[in-house]
Amino acid sequence: MDKALQTMIDNMPEKTGKKLEEWFQLLTKEHFEKHSKAVLYLKTEHDVTHGFANTIVTLFREKTEPSEDLLSLQYKGKELLKPIYEMLVSEIKKLGDDIVITPKKASVSLIRKKQFALIKPATKTRIDLGLKLKGIEIQGCLEASGPFGTMCTHRIQLNSLSDVDEEVIEWISKAYDQSV
Repeated sequence: MDKALQTMIDNMPEKTGKKLEEWFQLLTKEHFEKHSKAVLYLKTEHDVTHGFANTIVTLFREKTEPSEDLLSLQYKGKELLKPIYEMLVSEIKKLGDDIVITPKKASVSLIRKKQFALIKPATKTRIDLGLKLKGIEIQGCLEASGPFGTMCTHRIQLNSLSDVDEEVIEWISKAYDQSV
């Protein structure tokens, strides 16, 4: 576990009124289907800041939902896309050790202090890479966010390993840099 995350966990009782395990017990009783609903619950019902709420829910889901199962389900019938996903994650991990990779039911969130990217197997032949890039015009491989709506500002469609080129890595890097 990285130092920043460990510091956040250590400060949790003082900042939120409960230890991480106490938050886990509370979330176990509530049975939230969606990450966002659990975060909203902690923010509205328990007055937890967004950063702590998101961290609590992310760590809870990592503990209770085997992430490999979520990934396997995402790529079932789309196995040809898995190498593209693995290449993206490999490149993204090179950006820093402060990235939390959170598989969900239909996508994988990449979070620094805030989510900066989303990887989703959109069809049997295409991965959609969503990025949060404030103040950047649509250009090159960058399209409007499309199906990502407000979760991301832009989308890049990836159909093969060769699509994960220098331009794509540069856009991911910019999104990572903006997520502080």
